Amino acid sequence: MSQLKKRERAAIEAVAKHFSATWGESENRSDAHILIAGTRIAVEITTLKQPIGVRRDPPKPGLRFDKVVRRVNARLQSALRESVPDGTTVLFTMTAPIRLAAKTAEELETKIRTRLARRSTPVPYNGTINGNRIRVRLVRSNSRQISKVIGLVHNPDSDPDMLLQLMQSLLQLGRAAAEKHRPANSTKQRWLVVIVEGGLSHIETYRQVYAELSIPTDFTKILMVFEGGRVETLAGKY
Repeated sequence: MSQLKKRERAAIEAVAKHFSATWGESENRSDAHILIAGTRIAVEITTLKQPIGVRRDPPKPGLRFDKVVRRVNARLQSALRESVPDGTTVLFTMTAPIRLAAKTAEELETKIRTRLARRSTPVPYNGTINGNRIRVRLVRSNSRQISKVIGLVHNPDSDPDMLLQLMQSLLQLGRAAAEKHRPANSTKQRWLVVIVEGGLSHIETYRQVYAELSIPTDFTKILMVFEGGRVETLAGKY
């Protein structure tokens, strides 16, 4: 009896069509495989949960990755690496351009440390430092997470709450992927197919945020399936 739900079947069919491949599903588990040029690839399927309140297709956010942004992120990651407990990640957003970068990073570090001290009831921060609008959240994450402090710097007209929600959703996806370890002695390729229901549809933003999160995975490719059956590669060779 089929274990795949209707939306999962639609997703794997879209992936198979995208790669001009055939597909099948396992007898005992709710996963599948595709066959490309004689190579059988195991496929696991999950859904990227969109938080309540996210617009169906919000405007593309303008993210910044210039030298000042990199310096601020590197400074905070270095300063707070030992202070953030395992299983926790500090997420923050900041408007661009960053004003008084060194001083802002120092003051933000202090505010984050204050919140880390309240581990039982972490309090989010929404405020302004030296003219920079900033939001901070402490969230659960994968214990294998490389970066414990992750920041996104965005254009002033972007929605910071949407970016925080996107980061948190991808972290949840990372936790789910980390639980799906490659079987011992397995040399087979494994792909993860992510069903995206509503929310942001800009694949480049997902790729940029995913890269910043540095999520370790055993999957050789991660694909996203958007409404209408559009298939895009999140990680792995495009």
